[in-house]
Amino acid sequence: MNVNDLIILNFEEIRRRSIKVWTSIPDKVLEWRPDSEAMTCQDMIRHVLEGEYLYHQILENQMHSPIKNFYNPYQSKPFTTVEEELAFAQPYRQKFLSFVKSLSNEELKDILIDRSDVGYIRPLGDMLLRIAYHESVHTGQLLDYLRTAQVRRPNIWD
Repeated sequence: MNVNDLIILNFEEIRRRSIKVWTSIPDKVLEWRPDSEAMTCQDMIRHVLEGEYLYHQILENQMHSPIKNFYNPYQSKPFTTVEEELAFAQPYRQKFLSFVKSLSNEELKDILIDRSDVGYIRPLGDMLLRIAYHESVHTGQLLDYLRTAQVRRPNIWD
């Protein structure tokens, strides 16, 4: 297994487990939140899917041709169901994974991604792991949401 294969495996395993959590949320709980300042369950699912798309745009743009304003297909799409969100996100997910597969070891190590707007500049490989971690943190948050809302939680530790 090479570095790209391991990064892809990590993304796929995290998404597989996220989907187990997302699809276990009853429709009546999708708009639940622990307090008025928190995201709802559906907001968090959208945040993860949209975030991956936006991170991909940041990576592509910093590597090739920086553009300031790029199209965000999520901005005008209202949330409907988890299944519809996943179907909508699938083509963007495939493009992102293809992008990751295309990277060389040198690019993963030598290309720096500037996120000084949020406090860091990191190598591309490190940034990819941060993107995966972002999703896994939110999956854990949703598990806590479900516990707090007294909703049965799926076993993601298979």
